[in-house]
Amino acid sequence: MDVKRRNGQKIGGASQPKRSKMGGDWDDSPSIFEEELAMLDEAEIEAESREGQAGHDVIPDGDLFSADLNPRWCRPLAPPLNVQTDRLTFQQMELDYYLGSAVAGMPGQSQGSVPVIRMFGVTDGGHSVCCHVHGFAPYFYTPAPTGFTSSHLSDFQRELNSAVLKDMRSNKENLSVTVLAVDITRKESMYGYHGNRPLDFLRITMATPRLIAPAKRLLEQGFKFGPFPTQSYASFEANIDFEIRFMVDSDVVGCCWIELPAGKYRVREDKTTGEVDSRHPSKVSLCQYEVDVGWTDLVSHPAEGEWQRIAPLRVLSFDIECAGRKGVFPEADVDPVIQIASMVQRQGEKEPFIRTVFTLQSCASIVGSQLLCFSQERQLLQKWAEFVRTVDPDIITGYNIQNFDLPYLLNRAAALKVHLFPYLGRVRGIKSVIRDSSFQSKQMGRRENKAVNMEGRVQFDLLQVLLRDYKLRSYTLNAVSFHFLQEQKEDVQHSIITDLQNGNEQTRRRLAVYCLKDAYLPLRLLQKLMCVINYMEMARVTGVPLSYLLSRGQQIKVVSQLLRQAMKQDLVMPVVKTEGGEDYTGATVIEPEKGYYSIPIATLDFSSLYPSIMMAHNLCYTTLLQKGAAERLGLSAEDFIKTPTGDHFVKSSVRKGLLPEILENLLSARKRAKAELKRENDPFKKQVLDGRQLALKISANSVYGFTGAQVGKLPCLEISQSVTGFGRQMIEQTKNLVESQYTISNGYQANSKVIYGDTDSVMVKLGVSTVKEAMELGREAAEWVSSHFIPPIKLEFEKVYYPYLLINKKRYAGLYFSSSADTHDKMDCKGIETVRRDNSPLVANLINTCLQKILIDRDPQGAVEHAKEVISDLLCNRIDISQLVITKELTRSAQEYAGKQAHVELAERMRKRDAGSAPNLGDRVPYVIIKAAKGVAAYMKSEDPIYVLENNIPIDTQYYLEQQLSKPLLRIFEPILGESKAESVLLKGDHTRCKTVLTSRVGGLMAFAQKRSTCIGCKAVLKTDAAVCDFCKKRESELYQKEISHISVLEERFSRLWTQCQRCQGSLHEDVLCTSRDCPIFYMRKKVQKDLDDQEKLVSRFGI
Repeated sequence: MDVKRRNGQKIGGASQPKRSKMGGDWDDSPSIFEEELAMLDEAEIEAESREGQAGHDVIPDGDLFSADLNPRWCRPLAPPLNVQTDRLTFQQMELDYYLGSAVAGMPGQSQGSVPVIRMFGVTDGGHSVCCHVHGFAPYFYTPAPTGFTSSHLSDFQRELNSAVLKDMRSNKENLSVTVLAVDITRKESMYGYHGNRPLDFLRITMATPRLIAPAKRLLEQGFKFGPFPTQSYASFEANIDFEIRFMVDSDVVGCCWIELPAGKYRVREDKTTGEVDSRHPSKVSLCQYEVDVGWTDLVSHPAEGEWQRIAPLRVLSFDIECAGRKGVFPEADVDPVIQIASMVQRQGEKEPFIRTVFTLQSCASIVGSQLLCFSQERQLLQKWAEFVRTVDPDIITGYNIQNFDLPYLLNRAAALKVHLFPYLGRVRGIKSVIRDSSFQSKQMGRRENKAVNMEGRVQFDLLQVLLRDYKLRSYTLNAVSFHFLQEQKEDVQHSIITDLQNGNEQTRRRLAVYCLKDAYLPLRLLQKLMCVINYMEMARVTGVPLSYLLSRGQQIKVVSQLLRQAMKQDLVMPVVKTEGGEDYTGATVIEPEKGYYSIPIATLDFSSLYPSIMMAHNLCYTTLLQKGAAERLGLSAEDFIKTPTGDHFVKSSVRKGLLPEILENLLSARKRAKAELKRENDPFKKQVLDGRQLALKISANSVYGFTGAQVGKLPCLEISQSVTGFGRQMIEQTKNLVESQYTISNGYQANSKVIYGDTDSVMVKLGVSTVKEAMELGREAAEWVSSHFIPPIKLEFEKVYYPYLLINKKRYAGLYFSSSADTHDKMDCKGIETVRRDNSPLVANLINTCLQKILIDRDPQGAVEHAKEVISDLLCNRIDISQLVITKELTRSAQEYAGKQAHVELAERMRKRDAGSAPNLGDRVPYVIIKAAKGVAAYMKSEDPIYVLENNIPIDTQYYLEQQLSKPLLRIFEPILGESKAESVLLKGDHTRCKTVLTSRVGGLMAFAQKRSTCIGCKAVLKTDAAVCDFCKKRESELYQKEISHISVLEERFSRLWTQCQRCQGSLHEDVLCTSRDCPIFYMRKKVQKDLDDQEKLVSRFGI
């Protein structure tokens, strides 16, 4: 529903003023989307006739399900399992833990509450599985004190157990034993090189995960036992999530395939009696198979070969519509849910096999979709919850479901007392509840979100995925769909939705089609962007649960990999108290030699530069030599290296680092995945392999960032600053090598020159005239320079720019040639306003066109003339307002911003005008800058574009020229024309002297002005409301014809825009309701509509 991603104020009602429409533009055909639905229905009927009807094997007890549910919704019938002969294999999708009663016959504690790992997954046959894993207990390490022997273990355990029990504020689990075991084990801290000498560590096993924190605190504060005096004990691996601890120790990774061998597991059955049987507990989930197994008995298969496959997961996408009140944003306590559209798709299939709309009141049928109409909202909500439980999705998606749809449904169900609604997860008796959560990362900043628990189901909100992975100008579903699918949908203002609901069956049908499309588009986008596959492969590569990738930052992925590698070498990770540390010098940027280059420029890139440096120089926590360590350990100068920043690390011959090993594994796995990708023919398998190689690349690059995160699990300034130090050194060395080798004296055509270098690449002017020659010489140079570096550091030829416009550091553009010397791949722009989101579209479009004329057409003068023409159009008010809209995200309230911000101040003004349609936190606010008195700050001049159109408020065109256009234009043209000439040619001259100013209908002196009519012919002020003055009376007929002709032009333009909007919404015989502020057509339509109304009023003055 668009209330959750709306921007701007209320527009119009349920219908637009009718205008004369072109006869040829009308037809009675169904919408394009409805035709798609009909085709999907035909394909589904065909498939059912081949496969037969699916059914559910068990209808669970209680009222969670109704007998009248559609059998097509259910999973396929699950065949019974013979525990002795059948193995159970499933792809694990979600993993959590709970505190439960001990199960007889299973490993672990026999009394009290015990932690049980719970896995949810799907078999190859599409059957759902809930697997309870027993016997795994949480633990952490601390170094054993000097003189500690096995005879002291019982004293230590007893005293620590007693201390933890005393420290507990509440003991809901009635625990008498908090410390289950203390063992001596030989380990070595991974932080710093200690001469490969393991020490005695105490492995302390606790009864439940939450007890680790108090035990750690008590040990660090000072702990006394037996003959040992009070002393502080350092903690190792005490800050590891219990789920991650289990996954590391059992070699389970996210979304991997789990096998339970025959005879090693126990199946749970439904029981009719309420008796509790510890030996044979009954099912607690809604899954088809529910089993118990010991943690050492399960088999985890690495994601290779046949185990790379993906189970037929069920993905549910849904969207809701609410009947809001005029001018008020929908509130769950008051405003009803009127429609819920749901689509279910099996992973790997192209189209959804369930397409359903739950609607309040009757609704005309939609071919290809099932309509379920209800007279009461309570019944609608209850049946939809039953639908979710019956469909049993593994993944739930939609657009902003996390912060709007799910919380709204739960709050609405609570308001109506629909008691069974909140049971949306797979575990019976556990309600889905809303809690506020906050997420912060360097990449995304701080975001306030809502979290809804739904045990066993992965919530995959597409909006959250896009916010995390893509930088877009707008994040409305309409804008996103156009960006990635080149498709648009109508955006219906929330105030209009109530009118459609209160209409008739046809208006409710239109709303249902609209709602269905909002549920369908997230599925299309997930498929197009390969989101599910890419995230699953990332979970497999990094070893974390799928849900962690959306709810957690980057660090947990590296921690998981680090722990796995450390365990193999008996290394343990210390708990580091993190504080904001000192900064270090970043990467080198070679000063650019700005200019327009009309000869080919070769670009040489270091392949995976930072991972390569870490591998080549063995940079790791385990190889770091702290001050004085070399002398203490008796190391010679040949045993270690000194980095450019003065830090010391032992060589791989002394000790191979953990991080280099992790990186080698990731990069070699990526090489294998890319090789398999080339050989593979199956499109779905190719997608999986492509997702895998991308996940491996991202993971390798994130290892360096992990060491540099000052507020992190294990920051290490020595590693991060050494990596950037080597990087700076290598860029300088590359520059010197290239410029000394490729010279006329060495037999080459010209002396080469590195004109720019940035982090991991250099741009080289080799002095050749053709792209082919530049490519050949570039490859030769890359190979020659690589021979001077330690493997695996490798310089590669990547591309040629021809021509090339170098504007400044991190700002350049050029035609990109990578494979063929004959045709360019694309026009590549970096750091230029074509890709920036905080400028108006006018800037991006103008800069893009100028670059095309300069680079593709090789016509710099044509680019200058075009820029002058656009500036003239701007100052003469000939630019459409959609091109002047600036959008910025409202990330904080007005009070939280240090200074006044244009979009924040506008949001406050809009809230005072109409609270229901004002932007909320997290929305992107569109605005334009309007004309005001001289000296008024820009933040006071921001205004809603529609308000500007409706009230004829003049735009501050000078602001757009000076603050938006001038700097980007000068940056592009100064390297070509020179600094002084660029400014005089572009920003001064005849094209800047013609200005048109509109007369505002609101604000300023207009509040006191008395409007007088003017003659339509000569503009003389009239005493009456007549059309013309006495002097122009003889020309009245001519003037009338002229104005009537202008009406026809406007009507034709309006008709074309109206028809274009109808085509976009998919029907040429319904009113246009769309209010998408991301669409330029919307602003054009509103402008023409206003011009037409004004023109009709003007013509009416003739009295004819």
